[in-house]
Amino acid sequence: MKYFHEKIEEKWQKYWAQNQTFAASNNSDKPKYYVLDMFPYPSGAGLHVGHPLGYIASDIVARFKRHKGFNVLHPQGYDSFGLPAEQYAIQTGQHPEKTTRENIARYREQLDKIGFSFDWSREVRTSNPDYYQHTQWIFIQLFNSWYNKETDKAEDISTLVEIFERSGNATVNAVCDDNVAVFFPSEWHAFSDDEKQKILLQYRLTYLAETEVNWCPALGTVLANDEIVNGVSERGGHPVIRKKMTQWSMRISAYAERLLQGLETIDWSESIKESQRNWIGKSVGASVIFKVLQSEDNDQRHTIEVFTTRPDTIFGVTFMTLAPEHELVAQITTAEQKAAVESYIEATAKRSERERMADVKTISGVFTGAYAEHPFTKEPIPVWIGDYVLAGYGTGAVMAVPAGDERDYAFAKHFNIPIKNIFNKDISEAAFAEKTGFEFINSDFLNGLDYKSATKKIIEQLESIHHGKGKTNYRLRDAVFSRQRYWGEPFPVYYVNDLPQMIDAKHLPIILPEVEKYLPTEDGQPPLGNAVDWAWDTINNKVVNNDLIDNETVFPLELNTMPGWAGSSWYWMRYMDAHNDAEFASKEALKYWENVDLYIGGSEHATGHLLYSRFWNKFLKDKGFAPTEEPFKKLINQGMILGMSAFVYRSEDSKKLFSKGLIAGEKVHPIHVDLAVINDITNELDIEAFKKHPLYSDYANAEFILENGKYIVGREVEKMSKSKYNVVNPDDICNDYGADTLRLYEMFLGPLEQAKPWNTAGITGVSGFLKKLWRLYFDDNGLIVTNDEPTSEMYKSLHKTIKKVTEDIENFSFNTSVSQFMICVNELASMKCNHRKILEPLAIVISPYAPHIAEELWAQLGHEGSISTVAFPVYEEKYLIESEKEYPVSFDGKMRFTIKLPLDLTPKQIEEIVMADERTLKQLDGKIPNKVIIVPGRVINLVGLK
Repeated sequence: MKYFHEKIEEKWQKYWAQNQTFAASNNSDKPKYYVLDMFPYPSGAGLHVGHPLGYIASDIVARFKRHKGFNVLHPQGYDSFGLPAEQYAIQTGQHPEKTTRENIARYREQLDKIGFSFDWSREVRTSNPDYYQHTQWIFIQLFNSWYNKETDKAEDISTLVEIFERSGNATVNAVCDDNVAVFFPSEWHAFSDDEKQKILLQYRLTYLAETEVNWCPALGTVLANDEIVNGVSERGGHPVIRKKMTQWSMRISAYAERLLQGLETIDWSESIKESQRNWIGKSVGASVIFKVLQSEDNDQRHTIEVFTTRPDTIFGVTFMTLAPEHELVAQITTAEQKAAVESYIEATAKRSERERMADVKTISGVFTGAYAEHPFTKEPIPVWIGDYVLAGYGTGAVMAVPAGDERDYAFAKHFNIPIKNIFNKDISEAAFAEKTGFEFINSDFLNGLDYKSATKKIIEQLESIHHGKGKTNYRLRDAVFSRQRYWGEPFPVYYVNDLPQMIDAKHLPIILPEVEKYLPTEDGQPPLGNAVDWAWDTINNKVVNNDLIDNETVFPLELNTMPGWAGSSWYWMRYMDAHNDAEFASKEALKYWENVDLYIGGSEHATGHLLYSRFWNKFLKDKGFAPTEEPFKKLINQGMILGMSAFVYRSEDSKKLFSKGLIAGEKVHPIHVDLAVINDITNELDIEAFKKHPLYSDYANAEFILENGKYIVGREVEKMSKSKYNVVNPDDICNDYGADTLRLYEMFLGPLEQAKPWNTAGITGVSGFLKKLWRLYFDDNGLIVTNDEPTSEMYKSLHKTIKKVTEDIENFSFNTSVSQFMICVNELASMKCNHRKILEPLAIVISPYAPHIAEELWAQLGHEGSISTVAFPVYEEKYLIESEKEYPVSFDGKMRFTIKLPLDLTPKQIEEIVMADERTLKQLDGKIPNKVIIVPGRVINLVGLK
């Protein structure tokens, strides 16, 4: 009976689907275990062999936990809103919904083929209205909330209104905009409704504000920082500039400290935690106020606030630098400097924030012509702008201390700005006292004080003259939440007098309308500006034709859509109760599942997705919806599977293509080559196939410079990518070798968290292993399993494997499990083991890794139903306790043979057995040893032969 993977895998995949084998219950006496893969985006390219790596690992854990008696939730769905489908719609006119649906169907086909134990009954798609109505509902909750620093959590906006009515806002300890004006309760009552709404927008957790954003003109949309790579858009490689736009933002900064502290409670890698700590960027220091000196061009009194972690260096300040986008730049720049400043701002707008942060070598800036006053010495300090200062970090201004900061020093040297000793020793005690009213400490004000004492002293003095205070700052900025796209969640927002109003939750979802074009409108409005029916009727509570807008009962709807991370910031909770129409999940389901026990995905989400998810989860916890502070207990980042790319080498004039061995000394450019036109073993290019390939038609008449009559391509291990033509389709592996082979091989490549190159040639060994496993159970005539009692060695081999695999799965060391399976099968084959008591448990142990063959073996052994919930075998120590020892027997230190003896023998008994052995008698040849040295359990040595 032969092993036919095609029939076996098709049979069991059909069985799992028909019987909903992996459907989890929301009400079980079993302990729960929730294992989740990061939300996939269904691209048109489908999966390559690198994508399933994390899915296979999570599936092994999910299957293992079912064997261990857990009620396992292992769902899957799709992050199905996104820019690629929209770009395809722009190019072809095909609706993004159709593209997305087709891509999902392709993904589902591939995922099913690999045999994952997903609970498909809970599938979600972020682009489905029955899903995004809850995303819209969460947005409304954020809009109707503020962050109370006193209680350290989000509260309903109505509680803030009560405070305003009773006490005004002077004593409110809230996270809010920086420019909130103080008012008394009498003033609040006198404000108009519109004025009140504008004030409340300064406190809401999602709010409208003019924000500096990453604008991509080619894509016609705002991009998040994590959607930009090397200053261009991740999708398409288009230039990105900085510009100001009125945008929806999320006040994630309110949760900065909780996001930091929460890292101490979760089981994540230290590298990911450190990435989040750096992104949040907590700094303790002081806020310092510098007054801008009045001039002919500046007749108003302005102040510049800076945040510094080293207030003790304030006497070393010789200039100030503002971010080019700082709102004061236009107000304080002198007429003489205006042209230079405007030119510099225009150039800076073309550089992304990431590019500016990463660039430590370029020194650029322009003097504004304005001066600020040092708060202590009263000296004039020149105010510059420079793109190494970011508007969104701190206050967008720095007090530059060249003597204490490398970048400030380089800037000062470049522009020939004076550099002072940090402690300002060139000012006399008398002059200092006269200017400031303060006394020197040890004649230098700060001389003799350590850093902490000096910092404390400076902050006290700043507070006493009302020029600053102690402050904790965070690099984490509020997240821009608007996108000028079509294919995204519509906001449940309409506008009255240009002020946002929330649509009542009972009227959700607000469904994405049809549009004729997916590009922005001719006047620059987002694509939803092309919608004909996109106005809100407040009487009938429905979307109506734009022609009905009268700004009395019918009002315009928001034209922006939500960003891609909206739907993925809470999806793990929807899986808990995916078919609940009334709410995103019932309290019972949330209470039972709590949060994700194991989350597996790529490290590229270290900041964006993981920070936003934690933020939304904490907010929903504050509001009484989420049961826990943190969404993901344990996080594992799988490494990449790398592809082996191939290259031809084009000369600079494009007329010659040099073989790999001939490029030395030549000026050539490597060109990626489709693997279909090379011999994967010899690396020889099929020149005729290359010329005929549509990608390389430009080289049809090129001269090929050969070595030994052949063109040899170059090879290099790179990220697996369609653009590099080095992807391997998992469908091909499943068809040729089987899904179980693919699963085992991906785990066998190396540790889960490390990058490793793919080599299809190595897969034949794993395929051969499965055939050898099959032959333990079957011969050509059928099942050969017997009920005979196994030997101790058979038990030993099995229990070694049970122990190893159990430990490996619990430690996520899957590659060593595959090695152990191979060792075990080889051992059992050599012992001609066909014993049921060994082979039944072995099928269960291998089931998480190779589920199809395990199911078939289990059924052939006479069992009904699926193997998936059969109890996992328990390792028993007694089978690994050695009862015998194979001793090396040496004569005058030279080992001649080995002998297997029971471990419970005394040295005298061992000696008697050895001396009576025929091999010993032959070696002695009538001689008598002077001494027999015996170390029980280790060695036997006969010495001093005479």
